[in-house]
Amino acid sequence: MPLSPPVERTHSQTRAIECSCYRRADGMWDVEGHLTDVAGYAFDNAFRGTIHAGTPIHDMWVRLTLDENVEIREVEVKMDGVPYEICPAIEAAFQKLKGLRIGGGWNRKLRELLGGAQGCIHVVDLLRPVATVGFKTVNREKRAGGIGETPVDDRQPYHVNSCHALASDGPIVRDRWPQFYTGTE
Repeated sequence: MPLSPPVERTHSQTRAIECSCYRRADGMWDVEGHLTDVAGYAFDNAFRGTIHAGTPIHDMWVRLTLDENVEIREVEVKMDGVPYEICPAIEAAFQKLKGLRIGGGWNRKLRELLGGAQGCIHVVDLLRPVATVGFKTVNREKRAGGIGETPVDDRQPYHVNSCHALASDGPIVRDRWPQFYTGTE
């Protein structure tokens, strides 16, 4: 176990998010996400009655179909487990994402279009890692196919300064994208 041993404790809740991306036969990609919230104890819910320990409180799915520009062509949202009867009524609101391109400003766009009462916070939370997986997969596969291997203009690749390992003054940027290296070596 990578963390130190914990003190004695009782399980309260687990949120699980799984994201997968698939290359489609028509040249596009489907990126899918699944979110579940599971409590470690039973509790009463006005809509569903007793929700037993281990039964998802939230059980939600998202599929975005992306083209080679990481533009969203199709959106599907399904809510299999919800705490309120009205929750699935918001599924159609996520069609607002059609035509958007995943990239810089994605989280801001999500807040503008689907924040607060305009959406579902659980699906919005799920869309963040779904978008990351889709963006990275589409761009990586384009590079593997020889498209976009090196920058075609003077714009810095999105990777640079996205984390400690890819700092513009570090050895990875120096070796992989020397034109964007800012170190002193």
